[in-house]
Amino acid sequence: MPGLIFGRILLVVGVLAGPAWAPSNAQVTMQPKASVPDFSSNMVGWVNINPDFVLVPGAPAPTRNDPAYPYVGNQEARRAGIQPTFRVADLTNPNLRPWAKEIMKRENDKVLAGGIAYTPRSSCMPAGVPLFLMFPVAEPIYFIQTPKQVRMIFVGDAQVRRIYLDVPHSANPKPSWYGESVGRYEGDTLIVDTIGLNNKTYLDNYRTPHTEKLHVVERWKLIDDTTLGVTLTVDDPDTFYQPWMATHRYRRIPRPGDHEEVCAENNQSLFDYGIPVAPQPDF
Repeated sequence: MPGLIFGRILLVVGVLAGPAWAPSNAQVTMQPKASVPDFSSNMVGWVNINPDFVLVPGAPAPTRNDPAYPYVGNQEARRAGIQPTFRVADLTNPNLRPWAKEIMKRENDKVLAGGIAYTPRSSCMPAGVPLFLMFPVAEPIYFIQTPKQVRMIFVGDAQVRRIYLDVPHSANPKPSWYGESVGRYEGDTLIVDTIGLNNKTYLDNYRTPHTEKLHVVERWKLIDDTTLGVTLTVDDPDTFYQPWMATHRYRRIPRPGDHEEVCAENNQSLFDYGIPVAPQPDF
């Protein structure tokens, strides 16, 4: 597989020539192949614009915050000089099946009793899909694009998604943290189709669970020179009555991905997030 190379990956596009048997006066019209969208040029990263997924009008909505318990993020809390809060899921969402609401109520009750809300970032666990899209708050994600693969790298603790281009899904992919993602370009849009996800992750910051039937489709597109957008469709018939849709956006920042961060290092002094610890070296 191609090595990890930051920066622009130039794709060489062949030009079709006329057949050898064509008449000498035949006119062959050259149609240049549309160039693929470039999410990786100049070694820049992308960070969140939105704190949560944005609903698509007319479509079933993603999980939202319970209005009875307003969410106050760290930045807003610092500006206002108030205490930040954890998110509390709104369980009135009619699209959620009862078993999922029961799990979310358990997590809500834990937060409302003064506990710490689980997040994969604070617990140094894989995010899964689509929660990976919410990771780049302070640390960016980077794209590496080659003719056969697109890689998304979250620089915070080097979690990586791999999207294999122009190939079909495996017949029976083994469930894993990031599943199996295949993709293709359609004009200026990268379409990513992901299945084979295990059920050990949540879908969002509100701790919405899912099953191994989860199927996520993302459509990535540059909105302008500094804005990247993605529209996602999330389908899990055992968790939701209908597939739901949302959008999310990122802003470009001029920051090369030239450093490494170890998530679990020194992250146990204040809270017990349940960070995985190996009882013995595995090397």
